[in-house]
Amino acid sequence: MRIRTTSTQRTYRYVRLALIGASVFLAIGVGLELARDGGLPSISAAIYTPAGPVFVGALSAIALALFALSGRSLEQGLLDVAAVFALAIAYLPTAIASDACLDGPRCVPPEVRPTVANNAVAVASVILLGVIVAAILARVQGTAGRGVAVTIGVIVGIVVGGATWAALAPEGFFAAAHETAAVAFFVLIAAVAALAAWRPRRVGRAWKGVRLAYASVAGAIVVTLVLLVVGVISGVGRAGFPVVLVGEGAALTLFAVFWLVQTVELWAETDPTVRE
Repeated sequence: MRIRTTSTQRTYRYVRLALIGASVFLAIGVGLELARDGGLPSISAAIYTPAGPVFVGALSAIALALFALSGRSLEQGLLDVAAVFALAIAYLPTAIASDACLDGPRCVPPEVRPTVANNAVAVASVILLGVIVAAILARVQGTAGRGVAVTIGVIVGIVVGGATWAALAPEGFFAAAHETAAVAFFVLIAAVAALAAWRPRRVGRAWKGVRLAYASVAGAIVVTLVLLVVGVISGVGRAGFPVVLVGEGAALTLFAVFWLVQTVELWAETDPTVRE
């Protein structure tokens, strides 16, 4: 029997499946690198290894998919902002231990910085262009409202703030921009999961299970981030435990779980936006 679906329904299904697929793609690439070398301190450090193209490609795909889910609801606005941070994670590499570092044990190597600068300007430019296009489309389609305006304002603020940070304190920017973007990204995903659990739309045991899954993902992401920060500050990593690698792996897994639950929940929706 052929199951009838709408074009919108299929599109949203594929976008959500793409988010899961990109997460798996990244996990496989990093896993292969760990099996080959075994000395990877974090998932983010994979950008400096043969898994680098997978890392950048997966995060770029995630960003595009999150933008594709754009809409007028609070959750969709948060996902738009998360997409910006996903691009920052992809194209602003984490600092690593290197003999080329002059001001400390970890840095973005000098030979990489021209590439980072090029990518950062390109990413910022396309985001600002996207914001302009989104504003025009919202106006033409009659979907412009306070939520869209706030989302656009926040995204512009992030881009301008990042550019200002890079111009005034380049060393600090290179040292912390990636980690700042990563924490912000997962905080936003936790917020979206919490909102999905908090907003009741259905009744029944199955929906209660979905709400519990969302709430569990939100809480687990927050706990993971807190433990990760505590582990880094306390120096657990220096004792030989790969605290950043484990923390990032857990956060990536929770991200994929969230989209798996969202895909299952909204699979049969005729117009399955995140929320309207």
